[in-house]
Amino acid sequence: MSTDLVRYSVSGNIAEIMLDRPPVNALSMDLIDALLAALAKARDDEAVRAVIIGSAHKVFCAGLDLDIIRGKPGIETKKFLERLYFALNDTQYRMGKPTIAAIDGAVRAGGMTIAISCDMIIAGEGCSFGYPEIDVGLIPAIHFVQLPRLVGKHQAFGPLFLGEPFDAATAFRMGLLSEVVPKGTALERARQLAGKLAAKSPIVMKIGRDAFMRAVDADFRRSVENAAESFALVATTEDCQEGLNAFVEKRTPNYRGR
Repeated sequence: MSTDLVRYSVSGNIAEIMLDRPPVNALSMDLIDALLAALAKARDDEAVRAVIIGSAHKVFCAGLDLDIIRGKPGIETKKFLERLYFALNDTQYRMGKPTIAAIDGAVRAGGMTIAISCDMIIAGEGCSFGYPEIDVGLIPAIHFVQLPRLVGKHQAFGPLFLGEPFDAATAFRMGLLSEVVPKGTALERARQLAGKLAAKSPIVMKIGRDAFMRAVDADFRRSVENAAESFALVATTEDCQEGLNAFVEKRTPNYRGR
């Protein structure tokens, strides 16, 4: 685990994992691997009974580092998606202890993947959320699976295909968040909840959480595999590469439909 990319600490049976890739925690392969290693460490530590994922910076996570897919072949994109989509889902599925996302800043794209992978999401009032992939020629493929299951088809379509950011009140109304708390207090509230969860019987929590995950994640893996295939396909199109280049070059993309 790279201590340069995440901060890992344990106090009072609670593990805290803080994303630490300044300035906006853009997701690289190394950052994802560091997060996965930290989650595995918390999972395997019998003293840890609850886990919090947060950020060491103002932004929770701005999404993918575009260098991962810009000008890269589809096979390289698939390698990253296998970590972000499959490995993160599998690790969270088998944690055996509750995980809470504590958010007090902007969350976009792949950052939404990390947040939604947790059992609870606590957000400060100043947070903003969004799926901007469509505006750079991509699709938020995994969220075609995740978001409708959480908030329903008609609530999910607009955020996914308009690409516009939305605030914490909207996210809560949609059913995306567990709680909205005053700005700057998300981590404090997450610690309170984690303390309550950590006080429960660890074996009962594990058995109960395992049952809960089986109940809510039916066919999820197969759906995610289809989403990964779609994302990798889109990433190889000319329009996607044009969208990514336009974003980096701060210009309007010239889409050609291929």
